[in-house]
Amino acid sequence: MDAKNKVDVLVVGGGMISQEVILPTVFQEQKYGRVGNISISSLTGDIIEKLQGMFPPFTGYPNPKTDGTTKMYPDMFKQAIANLPENGVVIVATPDHFHTPVIKAAIEAGKHVIVEKPLCLKVEEANEIIKMADEKGVYVLTDYHKRHDRSIRACRHKFKQGLLGEMLHGHAWIEEPKYMALDVFKDWCEKSSPFEYIGVHYADAYYFITGLKPKRLVAFGQKKYLPTQGKNAYDAVQATIEWEDGSVQFVQTSWVNSENNSAMTNQGMMMLGTMGEYWADHKDRNTHFATEEEGFDEFNPNFFKKYDSFDFPGEEECVGYGYDSIVQGINDVRTIVTTTNTLEERKALLATMEDTRALPRQALIGVAINNAVRMSADAGGKFVTFTSDMAISFE
Repeated sequence: MDAKNKVDVLVVGGGMISQEVILPTVFQEQKYGRVGNISISSLTGDIIEKLQGMFPPFTGYPNPKTDGTTKMYPDMFKQAIANLPENGVVIVATPDHFHTPVIKAAIEAGKHVIVEKPLCLKVEEANEIIKMADEKGVYVLTDYHKRHDRSIRACRHKFKQGLLGEMLHGHAWIEEPKYMALDVFKDWCEKSSPFEYIGVHYADAYYFITGLKPKRLVAFGQKKYLPTQGKNAYDAVQATIEWEDGSVQFVQTSWVNSENNSAMTNQGMMMLGTMGEYWADHKDRNTHFATEEEGFDEFNPNFFKKYDSFDFPGEEECVGYGYDSIVQGINDVRTIVTTTNTLEERKALLATMEDTRALPRQALIGVAINNAVRMSADAGGKFVTFTSDMAISFE
């Protein structure tokens, strides 16, 4: 493929989601000729060194050979962004509370952005990002991969056809095991919660399906197990969201489930309307394996799995809605850099994507809900209200 049709990619953050989803996706897109050079920025050189043993060659920031493996470089992402060519895209995969400085640095440099959900944690930060992205004509996509789950897409399609009628209520659940808070996210679980980390997927799904905005919510959280492990973090958080049409959604989340569960994530969603219902167990996709080596595995073929490649015999390829979501962003950036030359042209093209992408104005909804859930839970279950522009305050 012609080099002008490729985009260079910088991934900021080398943790679990990068190792398991983002980097396999980006390197596969490189193999297909849609991605050019790949660089990765992380906090320390030992993370880069680990990734060098897992993936094909890339440019690492810091360089373990010259910068060492243990010294921390909290601002090296700025150098990586400065070195990214004009056609590049920055994929932000840091802990949630570090999203904003990376996104702002990328926008200031005129680089397009794909960021793991949520966009950021505060409404004020989201509004700053909206203003900056508007002024620069920069694409900033929040990776809400549940939007690409065909089960969620089917619900949206039926709703848009009027087959579910008017919404009455919904219930969603998403829960993960103890090792997520105590191992994978041990350094920052106190700054987040299971709702902020994963529950927001289903709040966004309700918004994506219906187009409704939140009116008010109340949230509760429990700290029983994690404090006994030295972490002042929520074990579980539940939120009840009233939407602008009066419909109500209850979302339950936790990250202290048993590590002996048959799958990493318990998840599902139901919605009831005046003319129909939607119900889906997103954990049980009616497929399982039982092997001597891996034990029982409730297999989800839809999110992100490796299969035998059709195009590269003898090799594997990644397939699933986790892949599709990132590729959508990469392809959008390819379209922007190959079809627009001026700020006005970029702004016009971005305007055509506003209704179908989690660009900043759509991502603001999830940010506001996350912000409000944390406020409500920290206050012991006080109602938080939303204005039309998603400003939040206690009722």
